[in-house]
Amino acid sequence: MLKDIAMGLVRVTEAAALCASKQLGRGDKIAADQCAVDGMEKAFSMLPIRGEVVIGEGELDEAPMLYIGQKVGIWKEDMPEMDIAVDPLDGTKLVAKGLPNAVAVVAMGLKGNLLHAPDMYMKKIAVGPEAKGVIDITKSPKENILNVAKALKKDVTEVTIIVQDRERHEYIVNDAREIGARVKLFGEGDVAAAIACGFEDTGIDIMMGTGGAPEGVIAAAAIKCMGGEMQAQLQPETEEQRKRCLDMGIKNINQVLTLEDLAKGDDVYFAATAITNSDLLKGVVFSSKDIATTHSVVMRAKTGTIRFVDAIHNLRKSSLV
Repeated sequence: MLKDIAMGLVRVTEAAALCASKQLGRGDKIAADQCAVDGMEKAFSMLPIRGEVVIGEGELDEAPMLYIGQKVGIWKEDMPEMDIAVDPLDGTKLVAKGLPNAVAVVAMGLKGNLLHAPDMYMKKIAVGPEAKGVIDITKSPKENILNVAKALKKDVTEVTIIVQDRERHEYIVNDAREIGARVKLFGEGDVAAAIACGFEDTGIDIMMGTGGAPEGVIAAAAIKCMGGEMQAQLQPETEEQRKRCLDMGIKNINQVLTLEDLAKGDDVYFAATAITNSDLLKGVVFSSKDIATTHSVVMRAKTGTIRFVDAIHNLRKSSLV
């Protein structure tokens, strides 16, 4: 049954993207996020799994749907138990403003296989398959860039780093520019940025920076499916956040988290559907007669299969929206 789940999972992200895209450019990020949640929750109800959300929209008292601990799927006894990590809309402001890189994403693994990451900052570095084995999050950006350049057999001036445009990342940008590497800045949507470094035709070689820990786990599932490498470190800022790390069983807060720590085993899945255009995927397009097109990617770690899915949706007949 597990081999058939991947295509069902992409229908979940398609539903979220179709619903959220109706709020494109309307200036209301809360409405956009709620539409994505509504669409994703409805699609999950048709998926043949016994799923539990381990990374979601928040705790039960914070989110009416897709909250941490929520059961999703059809839930029959013969169906596999799965951990679910969701970000129905990675880039709420991007949709509200009509900007690129907004995506709906889902990661899934067998029960117990996804890190139950708390909502705090996480330092991350990710690369595609060709640079696997040469990154080290404890080293400087400069050292990592030079090592990746060597692994890719590129001159450092041909290496492109993608990093979120935040003051906290000035040291990364300065290191990259000092040795002549190319820097691509993005505003929001670090899951899309991480995915991009796994595909040669995006022109992105390394993703670095500090962003949300839940998004880090979702990105790790994608990187694992692509055969790349990712390392991470939690960055708690308060005593309460440190306590949450201890409650998760992470006694050494400075521990370097590997892909196996973030997404264990081979039964890991990832799906993403673009809401607006990104480096990898084309956003939702509406045409006449209630027709919309979506562009998605769905991956499975066990087989290494990566499928790009172009879909045409008749919105009058669709059960997803």
